[in-house]
Amino acid sequence: MDVKTGLFYIFSTVLLLAAFRVITARNPVHAVLFLVLSFFQASMIWMLLKAEFLAITLVLVYVGAVMVLFLFVVMMLDINVDGIRKGFWKHFPLAAVVAVVIILEMSAVLMAGFQVSEAPVAAATLGQATVQVSNTKELGILLYTRYLYPLEIAAAILLVGMIAAIALTLRHRKDIKAINPEEQVRVKWVDRLTVVKMDATQPTLPTQPAETPFVENKA
Repeated sequence: MDVKTGLFYIFSTVLLLAAFRVITARNPVHAVLFLVLSFFQASMIWMLLKAEFLAITLVLVYVGAVMVLFLFVVMMLDINVDGIRKGFWKHFPLAAVVAVVIILEMSAVLMAGFQVSEAPVAAATLGQATVQVSNTKELGILLYTRYLYPLEIAAAILLVGMIAAIALTLRHRKDIKAINPEEQVRVKWVDRLTVVKMDATQPTLPTQPAETPFVENKA
């Protein structure tokens, strides 16, 4: 067994254990962290299969953005775990059937076996010449040449969705006290301090003469 095969078994074992803990962890935060670990292991397996673009995309998109967002949402929400567990055994038969189907499909694919001895190389036509490039470079060439307009449309849709999400969350609430930095910079001391002359509310007491000290005569 070579080093690549050993790494594959190590990553696969950790991936299966992490995926099992995702569905068995009682704490939702722990389940999200185990899911992040499973994504990292899947990314390492794709690196072994020479699919470096998929590996980096999985880490950047899912681990770096989606799962971090899920983690913050789970931590900020007060999730009633007891209420979620009430319907576990009710949906268990359907979940078991789906799991068996997935296991059979994966077994049918993996039992046939696959070997990747070299990195997949694609042929790209640049001008009049045809050169051999990697799959990542070929994907970039296709995205920014043949699929340029769909890529720009998708980017515009994502931009509109991001602006809409920001606009929906920025609602004016009367119970929130906001501070304007521009007004704080322009403020002067006369705007902060006001001297008010007020009349006395009680009359002034008359001044009493000082008492003379008592001296005892011992004669």
